Amino acid sequence: MLASQATITVLDFEGTGSVKGYPDEPWQIGLVQIRSGKVEADTVFESLLRVGDRPFNRYAPGRHAELRDEMAAAPTLPTLWAALRNRLEGPLLAAHNAATENRYLAQAFPLHPPCQWIDTLKLVRIAYPTLRSHKLEDLIARMQLAERLEMLVPGRSSHDALYDAVACALLLEAILQLPGWEAATTDALLRAHPRAFHRRKR
Repeated sequence: MLASQATITVLDFEGTGSVKGYPDEPWQIGLVQIRSGKVEADTVFESLLRVGDRPFNRYAPGRHAELRDEMAAAPTLPTLWAALRNRLEGPLLAAHNAATENRYLAQAFPLHPPCQWIDTLKLVRIAYPTLRSHKLEDLIARMQLAERLEMLVPGRSSHDALYDAVACALLLEAILQLPGWEAATTDALLRAHPRAFHRRKR
């Protein structure tokens, strides 16, 4: 299937970071879907996640310190399965540096079959190999997507799960519109690897 014709769920988690004696666990989830190559604003979903009375890694980004009371009353990730099931089981999944999102889903839903991920970090390293930074926030500025991102998630900023999920989705949408990428299949995006790409080019 052409990637431009697929339904893709783009996810982001914000996590506690590793602290001795405590697991690294997510405290916020955000997602949005791409359908037929376009980000669909009406598909957004977000939730804080309960993590209990525990310390966070001192370097963990995001507004978690301001949201501890809300997190204490939030659902756990496993209890959100009914709301997430249709978004996770049918569509392909995507994230920017997808290993973190994959790990959190595997921890929360250990009986769920392994997910296949489109990793936009790998894709952008192929599409823009000479860029100094492939950080999501730098890519949004570089590709002039900040104004549209602000329209979709007003008042949010980097290291908010919904903001980063929509940013990643806009990035993927833009990549699929680049010359030569409009014919990319979902299988090709799933297998994408920058080093393999450069070996073929030499």
